[in-house]
Amino acid sequence: MLLVAIKLFANSIFHPYNKNMEIISNILEYYDELYSVSEEQKVFFRDLLHCYSQPARLLRVGCGTGLFEHLLAREGYDVTGIEDSNDFLRSANLRRRNQLMSIRFFKMSYLDMTRFLGKGFYNVISSLDNQIIKIHDKTLMRKFFFDCSQLLCANGVLVLQLYNYNQFNAAPLANLPERKSLRSKLFTELWSRDDGSVELVQNVETGSGKLLPVIENEKVYPILPQEIQQFSTEASFSSVEFYSDYTKTPFSSTEKTLVALIKK
Repeated sequence: MLLVAIKLFANSIFHPYNKNMEIISNILEYYDELYSVSEEQKVFFRDLLHCYSQPARLLRVGCGTGLFEHLLAREGYDVTGIEDSNDFLRSANLRRRNQLMSIRFFKMSYLDMTRFLGKGFYNVISSLDNQIIKIHDKTLMRKFFFDCSQLLCANGVLVLQLYNYNQFNAAPLANLPERKSLRSKLFTELWSRDDGSVELVQNVETGSGKLLPVIENEKVYPILPQEIQQFSTEASFSSVEFYSDYTKTPFSSTEKTLVALIKK
């Protein structure tokens, strides 16, 4: 009954044009530098994907410019990325130089995954770089876990990488760790509103010192580790393992970041 209620709620939501789509292009030039792929991340996913019959099938929710997905596809994996930003999607598709690679990108909301993607198909689903908090409502967050459970094969895994929001209390303001590269810096704030909601604000500073908006007052849901455990159990996942980073350092709840490995 809970799953039915969640789906009915999600289908009833009106999705207006997101004004942040107009300014997301301000970060496009710097995105791959700010969200670079570490060697630890590569090893983490290689170890995970090697557990399946090859080519292992991976779905990335909120793939951005598709940098990591192209790295995986070049190693022979079957990769799908979904993204709702036209600018990011265009950048992801421009990377594709070899038509023989098994990789595809779709303009798609997380709400539509089970409508258009194959159920029981994927070995690994991931939402990385704190993108999961853009699922801005608790009920929709529950739906995301149910949907991932449907899309994963019998022994599939959901991987989440985000901040540990027990360490960032947006009351009324929380500054998340700054991201920076040689040419830019990304500043991220969470603001609590009077109605209990939380909004995300991001600005990028260019090499010339100019500050440009990236996201303005976008409603988010900073999901907590205990909620990840709860929603995973409700969606019939068998276990949740928490790490503080991609090296699988044990998570003690005091770290600022976490990686959740959620198994069917």
